[in-house]
Amino acid sequence: MIQTIIIDDEADARESLSMALKTYCSEIHVLAECSSAIEGLQRIQEHKPELVFLDIQMPHMTGFEMLQQLETIDFSTIFVTAYDTYAIKAIKFSAFDYLLKPLDIDDLQESVQRLVEEKKEEADPRYKHLFNNLNPKSPQPFERLAISTSEGMEFIQVEDIIYCQASGNYTVVHLPNKQHLLVSKTLKDFELLLEDKGFCRVHHASLINLKHIQKYIKGEGGYVLLNDGHSVDISRRRKEEFLKRIAIL
Repeated sequence: MIQTIIIDDEADARESLSMALKTYCSEIHVLAECSSAIEGLQRIQEHKPELVFLDIQMPHMTGFEMLQQLETIDFSTIFVTAYDTYAIKAIKFSAFDYLLKPLDIDDLQESVQRLVEEKKEEADPRYKHLFNNLNPKSPQPFERLAISTSEGMEFIQVEDIIYCQASGNYTVVHLPNKQHLLVSKTLKDFELLLEDKGFCRVHHASLINLKHIQKYIKGEGGYVLLNDGHSVDISRRRKEEFLKRIAIL
């Protein structure tokens, strides 16, 4: 059983999540439900949970601010939030899971299952990475991407990603020197994450970093040669958008 605390200022949200966990997630045991970040800090010290479901937007202290109050964070976190673009981007870049309100049971079960399967690190470097991306004074937010792999956690520079290739519900991330990572996220996930980082979806199976294009060869759709030697087809329906993007580089 995974010993768990729920921290959320909305009573209905706490009750809904607690009931869903009891009904659909037998691996979870809820130790306490907290109505504020301050109470959450107290219960974390008291119970030493393995997992915290943490609301982001709370009065007086946000969930992020609460985490930063802790000297050490030796538990996993699944964030719970109404849609907040910047916060969710920071969460995704740091490879944390999050749940949107109102709660979706399938999303909850998938998040819990990933938690059960992941390798737990005593000092999880993702928290430091998350706080850096959330810091408005950070000189380079969202320049490194945390990627969960079968071996653990990889932190890679976004600019080093040459292209991403769909492989079913997985994505192969191609890096310099013929390195690649198999990641349990869809290509659509990467497209949304990297859409403002100079990446372009050129095919249903390919997302390329425009900075790594070496040559574009014309054709019905055409194709590009990338810096690592790979060639990637451009689909006919994505050709126009691709040409617009490379025209403004």
